[in-house]
Amino acid sequence: MKKLLLLFTLSAIIMLSLAACGTSDEGGTSENNSESSDTSGDTGEAASEYKLVKDGKFTFAASGEFRPFSMTSGGEMTGFDIDVANAVADQLGLEPAQQKFKFAAIVEGVKTGRFDAAVASHTITPERQKEVDFSTPYYYSGAQIFTRPDSDIKTLDDLKGKEVAVSKGSTYAKYAQEVTDKIKTYDSDVVALQSLSKGRHDAVITDFLTGKEAKGQGLDIEAKKMIERSEQAIAVAKGNDKLLEDINAALKTLREDGTLAEISDKYFGEDITKKPE
Repeated sequence: MKKLLLLFTLSAIIMLSLAACGTSDEGGTSENNSESSDTSGDTGEAASEYKLVKDGKFTFAASGEFRPFSMTSGGEMTGFDIDVANAVADQLGLEPAQQKFKFAAIVEGVKTGRFDAAVASHTITPERQKEVDFSTPYYYSGAQIFTRPDSDIKTLDDLKGKEVAVSKGSTYAKYAQEVTDKIKTYDSDVVALQSLSKGRHDAVITDFLTGKEAKGQGLDIEAKKMIERSEQAIAVAKGNDKLLEDINAALKTLREDGTLAEISDKYFGEDITKKPE
C-alpha cells in the first residue's frame, strides 16, 4: 500500500513538473510573439504613413542631363530640381535618395513604384495625369524655339518641313509634330542644343530656361519665339495620397518662407517659382 502511495505521489510530482515546463515554454513563446507583434507595430508607425520605396527615405528620380535643373558631377546629381527635392525631403522628415534615370522612363518608374516621386521638371499635361498625380507647380516655364544665329526662323510656322530636335519623352515633340515630320530625338535637351550649335538640324524646341543656360555656357544658338507657358510639378504614383498631400504642404512652406525663391535665384538669378501674371 505504501509502495502504491509512493508511486502515485511520484507520478503526480512528475506530471506537475511537466505541466510547469510546458506552461513556461508556451508563456515564453507567447510573450516573444507579443513582443514581435508590438515591435512590428512600432516600426510601421515610425516608418511613416507614406507608401515609400525605402522606409525613412524620399526616393526621387531626375535625369541628371537637364542643366541647370539636374546635372551630374562625380556620380552625384546637383541642380535646381535636386535642391528642391532635398528641401521637400527635409520638410517631410525623410532622407533624400536621388536616382538618376533616363527622362523618357521616369514617369513609368513612378507609376510602377520604382521611385516615390519624380522631381525632374515634368510639365503637367493631361496625358501624364492619366499615369501619375502631380503636386502644385514648383516653377513655371515654357517652350521656346532655338536656332543658330544665322537662321531666319522666327515662329512655329517657319519650322514647316524643317528638321527639329527635341528631347525624348518631353512635351516639346507635340509642337514640332504640328509643322514637320522631320523630328530628331535625343536623351537630353542639352545634347540637342549642342548638336544645333554644331550645325545639325534647323532648330530645337526646349524649355526657355534650358536654352538660356546653354547659350550662357557658350553655345552658338539664339532664342526665337516663345510657344507657350507651362507649369512644372512633382509627380507621385496614383493612390499615394498622403505623400502627395504632404509634398504640397512642403512646397507651400518652402514658397512662403522664401526657400524656393532662394534656390531659383541661385541657379537663374531670378524667381521662376512665382506664377507669371
